[in-house]
Amino acid sequence: MAFQLSVFIICALGILLSTLFNLRLRIGKFGLSLYWLIPFVCAIILLAGGGVDAKSVWAQFTSNDEVNPLKILVLFLSMTALSVYLDEIGFFKWLANAVLKKAGASQKKLFFLLYITTSILTIFTSNDVIILTFTPFICYFARNCDIDPIPFIFTEFVAANTYSMFLIIGNPTNIYLATSMKVGFAEYVGVMALPTIFAGISSLAILYLMFRKKLSAPMYAHESEVTIDNKPCLVIGLAVLCLATIMLAISSYIGIEMWIVSLCAFGIVLVASTIATLAQKKSLKPIGKTVARLPWQLVPFLLSMFVIVLSLNQCGVTEYLAASLQNADCALTFGTTSALFANLMNNIPMSVLYSQILQSVSAQNLKGAIYASIIGSNLGALLTPIGALAAIMWNSILKTQNVKFTFIDFVKRGFLVGVPALFAAIGGLEIMLLI
Repeated sequence: MAFQLSVFIICALGILLSTLFNLRLRIGKFGLSLYWLIPFVCAIILLAGGGVDAKSVWAQFTSNDEVNPLKILVLFLSMTALSVYLDEIGFFKWLANAVLKKAGASQKKLFFLLYITTSILTIFTSNDVIILTFTPFICYFARNCDIDPIPFIFTEFVAANTYSMFLIIGNPTNIYLATSMKVGFAEYVGVMALPTIFAGISSLAILYLMFRKKLSAPMYAHESEVTIDNKPCLVIGLAVLCLATIMLAISSYIGIEMWIVSLCAFGIVLVASTIATLAQKKSLKPIGKTVARLPWQLVPFLLSMFVIVLSLNQCGVTEYLAASLQNADCALTFGTTSALFANLMNNIPMSVLYSQILQSVSAQNLKGAIYASIIGSNLGALLTPIGALAAIMWNSILKTQNVKFTFIDFVKRGFLVGVPALFAAIGGLEIMLLI
């Protein structure tokens, strides 16, 4: 047990430091992110040192079970690809520009429109993609209108990481935790809708109180035009996304696994958009960029973390943690601790760890523990800039845009919004558990 725990602690610290300082290993002109390299090396050490049974790892990777990590990765990458594709076509930028124009000279109107738009888009796409697309656009708009960008970029960030809980596809942590515990699409939304709405109302109210003075000042907008060059491809992307969402919702009833639905959806987009683009004699660059922009580094990262956590499971650590966390109010315990662990090691490795802990939770506590862990994995991102990949990417964008928002600034505002939202979501979950 000591060997496995030591490797896990070293890995967790390595991930924390590499994400906080964006550490990279330089080999000539190439740079490798230590974020995925550290757990990869740790997994190799465990396999070589006998800290985890290699046959068990192979059995997990080749099993026909829904909890196969390869199936979970296919589901995540395919749904992310649909969102990235829409971004490459220019849909999100066009929509962001439309929202900004609709607000006119009112910062308050812009605040509410931005929160609502970000929330709705995140529900059906991905929080990471929305943050990557909207943040630079908001920074540019604020600079152009000579207004403070902080109220709007922070509002967008909070909305994206709150409403990412609503559907299973909104966050990779939802996909990993829910799929590993065999939670279906329809079952998931049936439970998580109310906690998400509770957290959303709480966060919106606090954000408005936080920024109300700054939002009172008028703004002087400069008109800018954003056009979509390939409208047939946009129609294809939106139509397939809607169809995929419907198919995911009924997948458990028709006996088709979610990873198959998502993979087929991306395959259809890839083929149909290629044909449509060639027919119009336009460039295939958006399609190529979609594939290139996918978070491929998460493949070795997640698989390595799976091996590391499997070693903890085999030596009894996860079983001990499950016994320690189970009490009279499992939703509160798992919700708060998962949010805390997300900020100690990032929310993706936390989700891999908790997926194994949940395997040892008693049947009567399991439902509350699963959904509370999902809540913590999403809202934990609001507490510090290292709680999620989305937060790390968001911070890096702010630096490139010369927007000053320090670690302390994030924590101050994040705790004011995140803690009440976390407890509001847990409260909503408690209500759902009583029904």
